[in-house]
Amino acid sequence: RIITIRNRNGDVIRRSRITPDGREYVLTYVDERYYNDVDEWRDPGDELPPMRLTIPRRDYILDSEEVEDPDEYYTFLEQPPVERVQRLYSIDEVKRSARVRDIARRIDLDTLNFDFGSATISDTEVQKLDGVASAMEKLLKKNPAETFLIEGHTDAVGTPEANLALSDRRAEAVAEALTNAFGIPAENLTTQGYGEEYLKVNTPGPNRENRRVAIRRITSLVAPVASNSEQ
Repeated sequence: RIITIRNRNGDVIRRSRITPDGREYVLTYVDERYYNDVDEWRDPGDELPPMRLTIPRRDYILDSEEVEDPDEYYTFLEQPPVERVQRLYSIDEVKRSARVRDIARRIDLDTLNFDFGSATISDTEVQKLDGVASAMEKLLKKNPAETFLIEGHTDAVGTPEANLALSDRRAEAVAEALTNAFGIPAENLTTQGYGEEYLKVNTPGPNRENRRVAIRRITSLVAPVASNSEQ
């Protein structure tokens, strides 16, 4: 069973999975010292220095179209964050702070095709998630408290408001496919759409590469055990 504790505004400050044998796995946790930051938004990324990436780009962003062996997804996702995690963050903080999100490596599912203005995933497209779903499953067997952020993105055609809503639906569609087709527990997934804010290809026109979904393993940012073990 899943136990979720929220603050007065409905933000998740603690979520745990209780297994049949009584063990508790903390999925997300907010330290009491930062409760005010959850109630009143302050970008925690402002507390961090500019990121200095010291690894090759492919070790930081994995493009699915370049993956030749599905095991590459697991090898990539099991890697620690690219810099030391300064503190634990709420799920909402990770979703809203680009600087905090960037601590976690990213998989761009650029083999997953969305039609213009659509969030629908065909059965053929769903099968393209098999490799990353298998990697998630292996990680969850080792640690049932893993948390993955599914990001939705659009191209720059249309209004920002419409694109934001569309990107939310794209992220949710991928999360639902991972749960319904591959059995990844919904409580281990969180989704967020970013609309046209983070274009992969800087163009105002229609572009398939910008109509995409990305995945990050954010466990080390939100769960105490992972944060301690991966630093």
